[in-house]
Amino acid sequence: MVQAARELLAVRTPLDAELMVSDMIGAWWGRRVRGGDVEQVLGEGLVDYAAKAGTPASLTLLICLAYLGTARQGAKAEGAALAMMESGVARPGWAERVGAVKPAGCYVSRDAYGDQDTVICTFAYRSNEGALPVDRHALVMVVDYNMSGMARDAWVSSQVDKLLEQARAEASGNPMLLFEEVQPEQARALLESAMKATREPKTPPPVSDSYSAYHAFARARLKALPPGRKRPAPLHIEAPYSRERRAMLAAEFLASDAAEHLSDPSAASRCADHIIDYGCEQDFNRPLRVSPTKCETFLLDWLPRKVMLSVAEQEAMPHALSAWVRFAARRTGLPEQGLKATLDAVWEATGKFPEAYRDPTSLGLDRLLLERLLPDGDLSALPRRIFAFPFLQGSHNGIQLDLLNPADQADRRTLLEIDHGGTIDQEHLAWHEEIATRLWEGDPPQLWEAAQRLLDLGHDRHDVLHVLIEIAERIGGDPDELAAALDDIADIPDEV
Repeated sequence: MVQAARELLAVRTPLDAELMVSDMIGAWWGRRVRGGDVEQVLGEGLVDYAAKAGTPASLTLLICLAYLGTARQGAKAEGAALAMMESGVARPGWAERVGAVKPAGCYVSRDAYGDQDTVICTFAYRSNEGALPVDRHALVMVVDYNMSGMARDAWVSSQVDKLLEQARAEASGNPMLLFEEVQPEQARALLESAMKATREPKTPPPVSDSYSAYHAFARARLKALPPGRKRPAPLHIEAPYSRERRAMLAAEFLASDAAEHLSDPSAASRCADHIIDYGCEQDFNRPLRVSPTKCETFLLDWLPRKVMLSVAEQEAMPHALSAWVRFAARRTGLPEQGLKATLDAVWEATGKFPEAYRDPTSLGLDRLLLERLLPDGDLSALPRRIFAFPFLQGSHNGIQLDLLNPADQADRRTLLEIDHGGTIDQEHLAWHEEIATRLWEGDPPQLWEAAQRLLDLGHDRHDVLHVLIEIAERIGGDPDELAAALDDIADIPDEV
C-alpha cells in the first residue's frame, strides 16, 4: 500500500487523492482478522508502517488517512504527518486542502412505496486564494428500508448539475417518485443511521461492490455536514406502537371492506398480528407501508425464518396479506399503480409460499415439543434452544422430561443437571445456566454465531459450551466486550 501511494504524488486534486485512499483502505472494510479488530490490525498498522517509511508518498498517504481514517487512525496519522513535515519531507501543493470542504446542498429522491431513499449531498473545496469554492462534487448514497435502513450503495459524481437535473426530471410528473431538498442536518442524521445499520450485521452485508471503496470517504464527508438532529429524517418514523395500538389497528383491518372476504376470522386475526408486528419491528414502526419488495420479503423470507404458523394460518396468510395491502394502500394514499404492482407481487409470491414456509412438524418435530421450545413463536430461536437443551423427551431417574418446561427457571436447572448426568458442582452449573439462558433469549446474538462456527469445525457440543463459559466468565458484565470477544472466536484454543 505504501508503494501504491506513490501514485498520490501524480494526482492533481485533493478529491482524486481522497477517493484513491478511500478505495485503498476499503480493501479491508467488513473483513475479519485474527488477533483483534481489523481497523486496528491493518488500519493502524498501515499508519505505523507509513510513518517509518518517511517518504513524500507515505507522508501524502498519512495526510489522507488523518482525514479518512477512524478516530484512532486519524489521530495517529496526524501526529506522524506533522513530525514528517517538521523534518522537511515534501508534500504536494494540494495536500493542505484535503478534507477542506463546505457543504453546498442536500437532496433526497424517494419512491412512493418508501422502499428506499437516494440521498445526494453536494460539496466544494475552498481554494487557496479564498475565492469561490472549487471542485464541486456529490456524494450519493442509497438507503434501503427493506434491509433495516442500511446504506446499500455509494458513489461520487463530479457532474453535480447534471445529476440534480436528471433526478428532478425523473420525479417530474411521476406519482411514484418524489425529489426534494432537505436540511443538511437531516441528511447527516439519516446517512449516519444508515451507515451504522450497514456496520451492524456480523455476516457480510448485502451492499454493492463499490460500497467498500466509498465507505471511508462517505464517513468523513458526513462530518462536514452540521449535526443537530437525532431522528434520521427525512424518513418519517412513527412513534412506537403499543400493544393496544397494534390491537386497535388489527381490529380496524378485520372490520374493513378489504377483509370481508376472509373466510377464517380467527386465522386472519393472527395473520394480521404478524403483519403488524413485522411492520413495527422490522420497518421503523410503519405497519401500513406496503410495497412489492416488502410483501415478498415478509412472505418468503421473514415468516419462514421467524414465525411458527399453524396450518390454518399458513393457508390464510397470503389472502390476509392481499387484504392488508388494499386496506393499507387506502389509508396511506398509495397511487393506484403502486397498489396494483404490490397485489401482483403478493399473487406471484403466493405460489412460492408453500415451498418457502416449511412447517417444522413436516420435518418430524413433535408439535408439543415445538410449543415448549417456542412459547413466543420465534422460529429462528429453535436451533439455539435445541442446542441449549438437548434432553427434553423420555425419562431420567424417574423424571419425565416431557413435563419439564425449559422456559421455567427451576425446570431449566433440572434439565441442565440431567444434561451432565447429575454430577456437576453448583458454581459450574450456574455458568451453564447463564449460557443456556443467553442462548434461549439470543442475547447477545454473537453467542450463537460463535457456537455455530465451532460446531461447523467439528467440535463437541460440551467443548463448545465450555469455551463460551470461559469467555463469559473472563469478560464479566460488559456487553460490548463480550460481543467483541465472541466475534473473535475462530476455533477452540489448544489449551481449552
